[in-house]
Amino acid sequence: MNAGRFAVVFIVLTALLGGVALWYTAERAFYEPVVFTPGAEIRLVPLTSNQPEPILVKGIEGTDAASSPIKFRACFTTPMSLAMLTETYRIYPGAEPLIAPSSFDCFDAEVIGKALESGEALAFLSEPEIHKGVDRVVAVFPDGRAFAWNQPNASLKD
Repeated sequence: MNAGRFAVVFIVLTALLGGVALWYTAERAFYEPVVFTPGAEIRLVPLTSNQPEPILVKGIEGTDAASSPIKFRACFTTPMSLAMLTETYRIYPGAEPLIAPSSFDCFDAEVIGKALESGEALAFLSEPEIHKGVDRVVAVFPDGRAFAWNQPNASLKD
């Protein structure tokens, strides 16, 4: 009987430790704050060229991890209006924000996704092929709140 209890306790503890390790690697490990400096700012692709150019942003914070090209997330505000942005920069069709780690609470992929579906927010192409098969996307709300993330592009879906 004791051997059976020992086995059950061992299995439960192993599963618990494995679960904690899995959660930690998905939510905390590898992520680091992003430092936005000249040359590493938020950029958008204009309608008139293929070369991304920096846009005006305030209060930017970001997180990224070298372990995957799609872990980048950023939150910021921009004084640029949606009308000006749509007349100047390329819209990004099919934008789907990816879930951010829970420690980066300014980025709510579900809220951003619903706003994009309803047309409340608009998505723009920030950096095409920032990594092989991955584009950077920026979603902007009418009040100037904006969010950036990396997402797989059509070249990976083929």
